Amino acid sequence: MDTAVRELSYSQAIQEAMAIAMKADERVILMGEDIGVYGGAFQVTGDLIDRFGPDRVMDTPISELGGAGVAVGAAVTGLRPIFEFQFSDFAALAMEQIVNQAAKMRYMLGGAVSVPVVMRFPAGSGTGAAAQHSQSIEAWLGHVPGLKVIQPATPHDVKGMLLAAVADPDPVMIFEHKLLYKMKGPVPEGYYTVPIGKADVRRTGRDLTIVATSIMVHKALEAAETLAAEGLDIEVVDLRTVRPMDRETIIASVKKTSKLMCVYEGVKTLGVGAELSAMIAESEAFDYLDAPIIRLGGSETPIPYNPELEKAAVPQVPGIISAARDLINGVR
Repeated sequence: MDTAVRELSYSQAIQEAMAIAMKADERVILMGEDIGVYGGAFQVTGDLIDRFGPDRVMDTPISELGGAGVAVGAAVTGLRPIFEFQFSDFAALAMEQIVNQAAKMRYMLGGAVSVPVVMRFPAGSGTGAAAQHSQSIEAWLGHVPGLKVIQPATPHDVKGMLLAAVADPDPVMIFEHKLLYKMKGPVPEGYYTVPIGKADVRRTGRDLTIVATSIMVHKALEAAETLAAEGLDIEVVDLRTVRPMDRETIIASVKKTSKLMCVYEGVKTLGVGAELSAMIAESEAFDYLDAPIIRLGGSETPIPYNPELEKAAVPQVPGIISAARDLINGVR
């Protein structure tokens, strides 16, 4: 019998994944600030405390360092915690536990332990939350050996990738763009996983490869549809996993189109697009390029509070269209 598919929002898909994981395995617990009675800052955990009780859906004090440390310790002792930061920005307070403990403990102890912790990061701009609540810091954590870093862009993928993350023996950092929480899409019922480390070609094309992350996948697809009316055929690759990156899919796409644009919300300098560009420059795909690689990333500024400035600080559809058109037509 085929699995039923429903329309769920991104946040509903996350909640469903957590409920499935908790029902299947009593070792799975949820931790974070206001995730219990309140249901989470973005109401993602919802009524899970009523369904599973406060022993498994635990409100933590306002101490990201302490909460993350307890989650890492719980993982080492045999539980499978899912720890939610209210905003990805607040991970700065917990970098000791993420970078020096979670990421390195398996290595430091010679493989004798694993750290199966999942950390959830509501991320990105577009909500008027200003500079300290709107950052995209996936590249920070993608720089750390021992961590896996994912950025699902659809309700289908966030459910499947979160379930894959819970089953993973190593720490997985999942970045959830806040503007995606209300986005709806088809999601199968029941348990399934989407592989970590595998990109997805969302749209095939011949003239240009756009590798995009998170909400930028949807902006790239919108730009591609507009350009199609001009006879320009854009391939859009959803990176999905920042670490480990899917070299094979990206290299194959660039070899086909001979052009690459990287679109991501994090600050352009030293961002995900820099690693993508270096990957292509160091691969056999470099010989296939017939134009410079273009990176469209966030501006060199903290995210502004003003709505129009906030939009201007990160890539938007008109800018993607203009840059893609120029790249294909050889305009420098």
